[in-house]
Amino acid sequence: MRPSLLQYLKLLLLLALGGVTTMHVPKQDVPSSLEALTLDGHFSFHDVSAAAQDFGNLSSFPPVAVLHPGSVADIATTIRHVFLMGEHSTLTVAARGHGHSLYGQSQAAEGIVISMESLQGNTMRVNPGVSPYVDASGGELWINVLHETLKYGLAPKSWTDYLHLTVGGTLSNAGVSGQTFRHGPQISNVNELEIVTGRGDVITCSPEQNSDLFHAALGGLGQFGVITRARIPLEPAPKMVRWLRVLYLDFTSFTEDQEMLISAEKTFDYIEGFVIINRTGILNNWRSSFNPQDPVRSSQFESDGKVLFCLEMTKNFNPDEADVMEQEVNTLLSQLRYMPSSLFHTDVTYIEFLDRVHSSEMKLRAKGMWEVPHPWLNIIIPRSMIHKFAKEVFGKILKDSNNGPILLYPVNKSRWDNRTSVVIPDEEVFYLVAFLSSALGPHNIKHTLDLNYRIIEFSDKAGIGVKQYLPNYTTEQEWQSHFGARWDTFQQRKKAYDPLAILAPGQRIFQKASASLPLPS
Repeated sequence: MRPSLLQYLKLLLLLALGGVTTMHVPKQDVPSSLEALTLDGHFSFHDVSAAAQDFGNLSSFPPVAVLHPGSVADIATTIRHVFLMGEHSTLTVAARGHGHSLYGQSQAAEGIVISMESLQGNTMRVNPGVSPYVDASGGELWINVLHETLKYGLAPKSWTDYLHLTVGGTLSNAGVSGQTFRHGPQISNVNELEIVTGRGDVITCSPEQNSDLFHAALGGLGQFGVITRARIPLEPAPKMVRWLRVLYLDFTSFTEDQEMLISAEKTFDYIEGFVIINRTGILNNWRSSFNPQDPVRSSQFESDGKVLFCLEMTKNFNPDEADVMEQEVNTLLSQLRYMPSSLFHTDVTYIEFLDRVHSSEMKLRAKGMWEVPHPWLNIIIPRSMIHKFAKEVFGKILKDSNNGPILLYPVNKSRWDNRTSVVIPDEEVFYLVAFLSSALGPHNIKHTLDLNYRIIEFSDKAGIGVKQYLPNYTTEQEWQSHFGARWDTFQQRKKAYDPLAILAPGQRIFQKASASLPLPS
């Protein structure tokens, strides 16, 4: 289950010596036939540095070419061309959305990277009928989908915390946020996909048509095809959001209240939890955006040296429903066991709430604090083990740490479709836990990666049953352990839809027979 010790030792050594892991290999001659392909878009052979970077800022594996497709046909033509070159060609193909992978998963060392954002705006179409939906390009950003659907008073049901990600990118993983407990992840909210397989075939699929490919691609880490279009169901969009935050000192009350809320019929529309370690003056930080319910008592609250647990919730409403919303919120709050002095709230527009992380991004960019290494660790933990996990990780491993936000919130398994490729624990309630660290300098990167390793090592030895979200493994044994009973199905689907292992080489699940992969990072 855990990432190999060798993998971590290699990465830590490289980081200590020089920061970002970069592979420089003698460039092979670019097959001249690539330039001869008839395309609506074009290839770049020299300006490829951006395609060798991602949000993680820990890996850089330059491709030999970048495809800027002008149409889905360009993607199909390119992949079919590589497929027909046969198993002796070393060329691989990676689809790159907004580049928010963490460890080079959207890169293709000496291969071809498809710039999916080149397809933005080409096909977005909203159908506001009885069962409304939007058709969006796989390279479209979710923020653009939201802007377009709001023109019709509609919006998708399930989101990610950060909307400046591509549709195809999040659907290749799962797409989770505070709405997941109710609507499931984004991959549970798709009516239809258009996919270019590893053979170069363009296939439309849905739960009823080509269903095996449909379910394979959702959460499939890009292994079975490039998602070029998705049909997303819509619902009426609210205009406003009541946004609330409260604090807990007791982990048991914090988790039990979350579990009660996600199981209630009438509840909040968004529920996420945060673990706050060694963050001084947390309530003072909230005052710039939130109003305290009890200004006097909240001003006297001391957070220094404490491990605190924040519950963040929202209630959607329209202006003419404000009174009803107030009553529903107060009823729900009366059932919770938070510290009364810590209740903060504000009312914002629906789009302001959903795009909240982008506002933080702009502030960090202004300070030069956005494009830094992000050695994140995202894991999924069965409910039965969350207290054992928390006691060791928050009480011991991270007790002196303060590298970034830690998300921790429960979701319902019944909202996840078990036919997709994503791997989740076999319990009805499980927790999504994300350690969202930012690191400056080799020492800080090494320290954070070491903490990540200790968390995974403890979880492995203690039998926590952790599954990684946005998994990062390098050996078949590790991937086989990750997928468990699903491994055989995953392999069979790979052979069916990408038999030469052309696609998504940066995931390091399958290796093209003639290609040698770079050192894992």
